[in-house]
Amino acid sequence: MSAETSHDVVLRDVTEADRQRLLDWRNSPEVAAFMYSDHRIGQAEHDRWFDGMAGDARRRYWVIEVDGEPVGLANLADIDARNRRCAWAYYLASPSVRGLGVGSYIEFWMIEYVFGTLGFDKLWCEVLLSNESVWKLHERYGFQREALFRHHVIKDGAPADVVGLGLLAEDWPARREEMAQRLLAKGYALPFA
Repeated sequence: MSAETSHDVVLRDVTEADRQRLLDWRNSPEVAAFMYSDHRIGQAEHDRWFDGMAGDARRRYWVIEVDGEPVGLANLADIDARNRRCAWAYYLASPSVRGLGVGSYIEFWMIEYVFGTLGFDKLWCEVLLSNESVWKLHERYGFQREALFRHHVIKDGAPADVVGLGLLAEDWPARREEMAQRLLAKGYALPFA
């Protein structure tokens, strides 16, 4: 992708208008395949989760927009200011944006936000071992495998392994310039620049 074909990626706060969209995305086969749970989420369960976001200082959600269109969700979880760490995850629900470097942009954005804006020391995540493209993306950004949780969840009726990855603020500068150059080469502006 060149600068002429770059896309405008924005992370914006979740609003009430996103309630149904998030349920539809979460239940879509493309997203559900990479989540821990397999069951179809009903409206009542979704409403409890959605309503629980308000006032929960341990988690934060953003809708990912590409060229003004909502395409996915990113979040921080287990936000722990005392220990200066949190977990994160994201998904792209729209197949139309896959392969455009949006995931890489989101990864850069989240790392910069957690280490720069929040001033935390550690960002970590868990990924199904079968979701190789995502854990390899994390590793390109400097995340190190810290755990292999064997038979951690049941997916499609069978035990599935999960990879635990972590990135320390002190390790990020060694990867930041290379990752920034990759984004710039794809025509993306660096977040928080």
